[in-house]
Amino acid sequence: MPFGSRSDGVILTRIADPGSATQGGGGLRWGILSRPDRPSRRTRLKLQEFHARQLLRASGLPVPAWSVATTPQEVGEAAVRYLAGGAERVVVKAQVLVGGRGKAGGVKLAANPEEAAAIGRAILGMEIRGIRVRRVLVAPAADIVHEYYLGAVIDRAARRILLMGSAAGGVEIEEVARTDPAAVVRVHAHPHLGLLEYQARQMAFALGLGALLAEAVAIARGLVATMVANDADLVEVNPLAIVRERASDGTETLSLQCLDAKVTIDDSALPRHPELEAMRDLDEEDPADVEARAADLSFIKLEGTIGCMVNGAGLAMTTMDLVKRAGGAPANFLDIGGGARSDKVATAMRLILSDANVRAILVNIFGGITRGDEVARGLIEARAQQERDVPMVVRIVGTNAAEAATILEAAAFETATSLDDAAARAVAAAERAGAAA
Repeated sequence: MPFGSRSDGVILTRIADPGSATQGGGGLRWGILSRPDRPSRRTRLKLQEFHARQLLRASGLPVPAWSVATTPQEVGEAAVRYLAGGAERVVVKAQVLVGGRGKAGGVKLAANPEEAAAIGRAILGMEIRGIRVRRVLVAPAADIVHEYYLGAVIDRAARRILLMGSAAGGVEIEEVARTDPAAVVRVHAHPHLGLLEYQARQMAFALGLGALLAEAVAIARGLVATMVANDADLVEVNPLAIVRERASDGTETLSLQCLDAKVTIDDSALPRHPELEAMRDLDEEDPADVEARAADLSFIKLEGTIGCMVNGAGLAMTTMDLVKRAGGAPANFLDIGGGARSDKVATAMRLILSDANVRAILVNIFGGITRGDEVARGLIEARAQQERDVPMVVRIVGTNAAEAATILEAAAFETATSLDDAAARAVAAAERAGAAA
């Protein structure tokens, strides 16, 4: 599970380090998960906070009441209900799949329905890191005594679920791990039995939650159970808070509540969870990603200028490496898979050309199940639909390669017989296009 990223784009993760002793098993150290030019094929479904809250509540975790509003009027109506129920204030939170909502003005408190509606009017429609806010969450504002962090992630090196906690909640856990690694407590769940009772107690005492031990244990175990039940690769509560509540007679009680939630699901598990697929927020996804998923294409956008269309993940990675060696930079990872027909090839080409940074396209097909002549016809169809003229270099070998060569020659495509030659030609074409721009 990615734990942070460096300024050069390298994605970092926490990996097992048997030489370091930490609570609950082996230690962890920083490690490189992937580079921006070597993308992971794993994709994740990010859930909005209100959907993540639903999953936590379904596992029995203490999540305060909330409402989702899409208009200022609905925000005001929700505020009326919560204020009438005894809340002193309500919180209005933008629902977007990016961080930094609070700093961007997307989280505000209101003391009355009119103020809540005005805040809703200000937040709805605003942009946070390029994403327009289409809905907000409205909930009673909690009287927070202390904030904690609690999250479960996949530790791929240990092949177990890793539960992480910190008494420094309400802030970015990556920053806590960087500045004070000892403040992050880590416990590996049992691979078959989940988080055991004694492990949950260890976590609770380490965080200083002995006074609320039963609640803390239930939440810790419930977090891991939520992860397993939904095939998630991240379930995070930040903050998990000790909240002060006052009864009508003035007596006060303290309880633990999950005040925010973040859940991401591995896309490969979604066939088992159609109810989670229905929670996907298409408004916040790149249209190219939506089209690629609909066409069953493995597509990841990068930052280079040479679009790549390849069949097979290994061959795609090799193609990208050779583009780099030739002095270029790949604009995408795109695997059209085996047996791709002409319509799928045309869709793949549209995805590549949707990136305005693409100056040249390299097509590298090794025909096995995939027929070279089908790919060639798809390329001709795609070129006929192109809205801009981008040079293309094609290498097709294997099944029906001779037929493909005849088709491409008749259509005046530039072809190459070796991958090294194809990569060099594509890089040169991109450089010429860049110089002419």
